[in-house]
Amino acid sequence: MGNWEDNIRKVTPYVPGEQPKKENIIKLNTNENPYPPAPGVVRALKEMDTDLLRRYPDPSAALLVDAIAENYGLKPGQVFVGVGSDDVLAMAFLTCFNSDKPILFPDITYSFYDVWAKLLRIPYEVIPLDKDFRLVSSDYKRENGGIVFPNPNAPTGELKPLDEVEEIIKSNRDVIVIVDEAYIDFGGESALPLLKSYDNLLIAQTFSKSRSMAGMRIGYLLGNEKLIKFINDCKYSFNSYTMNQTAIVMGVEAVKDREYFLSCREKIMDTREWAKKEFLDLGFSFGDSMSNFLFVTHPTYDAEELFEDLRDAGIYVRHFKKPERIKHYLRITIGTREEMERLFDFLKQYKNKQ
Repeated sequence: MGNWEDNIRKVTPYVPGEQPKKENIIKLNTNENPYPPAPGVVRALKEMDTDLLRRYPDPSAALLVDAIAENYGLKPGQVFVGVGSDDVLAMAFLTCFNSDKPILFPDITYSFYDVWAKLLRIPYEVIPLDKDFRLVSSDYKRENGGIVFPNPNAPTGELKPLDEVEEIIKSNRDVIVIVDEAYIDFGGESALPLLKSYDNLLIAQTFSKSRSMAGMRIGYLLGNEKLIKFINDCKYSFNSYTMNQTAIVMGVEAVKDREYFLSCREKIMDTREWAKKEFLDLGFSFGDSMSNFLFVTHPTYDAEELFEDLRDAGIYVRHFKKPERIKHYLRITIGTREEMERLFDFLKQYKNKQ
């Protein structure tokens, strides 16, 4: 036996939400959009020239980059695209976090952050959220090698006001601050206006949530042109062709149909606010989520047991066993009104059995 294993990089991987193969289920566990993509996306897929698939795609994904830039009133050089926000965030970690000082992120947050840090051998420190699962800006006014946090936060759904986001960026001008806005379209104010004032700000967004395209894998970063060039340099040194032809074409159509985007977003937000009242009536408590999910707990239910009972009934939600203080919570994606009504029908029956 050789000792080759001594030179293998070993990590504990990120665990994605379950993707069940069963039919007739209610899937509320991975924060997907319950509504189909924009009509233009469907049309583009049907009309796509499949002969293009024998050729490499445009490595710059210029059509998609231009569409995103126009949508936000930015220059194309301020946009970086990749295979979902996971891909672009990983590339941002690789490019921006190269200090001997630890990067900072919340203790309860997107669980890919510490995986990337360990994989890329980036020192890190987790900063505890307060007792209400809120990020405290003053906690990030310390020496560090960079900062990353979601806004709204995941899995808690708590939104940080823009002035408090700016406070963190302004207090850390010598490092890159990444604001992960995967859920910003569901009620929050984006940090986009701050790009004019802060060259150390990088914003991550995705087509997976508000644009109903989780299966297409499109994510993007917004920042100053110099920073985006540095990230592109790393990307081209790693994989030149990250975006396939289909993703580029369909992504452009998704951006163009703003009316459809706003309509779907409003339906989800309306259902979320209605669901909050329903959960309260059933004795659940939760923060004021501004995302497309709720992070709920009940004083008498065992969260893991309820998770399993829901799963047995064909209703999939998400339960996190770690860290310890969230083991009594369930993260529940906002589905269609009909899907949520079925969830509440189950929970009302569940209450009567207790």
